[in-house]
Amino acid sequence: MTASFIFVLCLIALALVFDYINGFHDAANSIATVVSTRVLSPGVAVVWAAFFNFIAFAVYGTRVAKAIGDSVHMEKIEPELRLYVLLAALVGAIIWNLITWYLALPTSSSHALIGGYVGAGLVAYGGAGGVLNTAYLFRTITFIVLSPLIGALLGLGLMVAVSWVFRRWTPHHVDRLFRKGQLLSAAGFSLGHGGNDAQKTMGIMTAVLAAGGYISYGENGALPPIPLWVVLAAHAAIALGTLSGGWRIVHTMGTKITKLKPVGGFCAETGAALTLAYVTLTGTPVSTTHTITGAIVGVGATKRLSAVKWGVAGRILWAWVLTIPIAATIAGLSFLILRLALRLG
Repeated sequence: MTASFIFVLCLIALALVFDYINGFHDAANSIATVVSTRVLSPGVAVVWAAFFNFIAFAVYGTRVAKAIGDSVHMEKIEPELRLYVLLAALVGAIIWNLITWYLALPTSSSHALIGGYVGAGLVAYGGAGGVLNTAYLFRTITFIVLSPLIGALLGLGLMVAVSWVFRRWTPHHVDRLFRKGQLLSAAGFSLGHGGNDAQKTMGIMTAVLAAGGYISYGENGALPPIPLWVVLAAHAAIALGTLSGGWRIVHTMGTKITKLKPVGGFCAETGAALTLAYVTLTGTPVSTTHTITGAIVGVGATKRLSAVKWGVAGRILWAWVLTIPIAATIAGLSFLILRLALRLG
């Protein structure tokens, strides 16, 4: 067993650790509304979400994985440095994820990974100079703004429509109906969460295999097709992470932004699920966190603007803005440390 093979195995294991952390960091995205409205207990909710996280591989394909893997032109980086770039990218993303989990901030694991990959790639290449796939990155950065906005508009629109359709129903009957409806909306959102987020790890794992020489790059250095075992491993890891839960962030998402009833939870989850279905099928890596937060804000705003706790939302917004640059910085510094260690070794 060669040192290179062991290194590749360790990187794949680290990528799966990131995927697992993604799951428990983002468990709140899938279950916060259904738990805060007391439709499901936390234990049952995470099992429900984890199941749909896993089966998402049968629905959404691998377009997002390709976008992540091709966001840096690895063929422009020296072959002996490629695995270290990927290692530094994962380190940057994991450290930022753990920091924000500890601070109970629902930030984006997706953007942390992209930031880490970009930061490590830039430092390894010695500057921009065409090493970044600007088309993918521009679309990703655009949807930092668009995904929560779309989620908010859909959440608001659904809430307004539902309020009008059921305006003659008693609150008790509306509550009973949408407690059942939330099971479906939570399942739809968890399906989108698994479909979009697990693919990011697939992209990195496949890039590791290509950089290690175990599979061949595609035309013009593009990421090759994703192996089936990589797809299944990534979905299993994120589902296990979701089973672990992220209770600190559940509290922030489910109660601190705005108080939700089952009808509001249904509209927020459905709006976010529709947004995720669109972006995942079009191959856009987005933040499930941003999407569900936007949808919750949209639902809260239908009551009155003061129903949304804008101070909490503003704190979350700053964490969103800082995610890519801070993860990129951590990854870039990690790569410099690794390169120094290699030279000293």
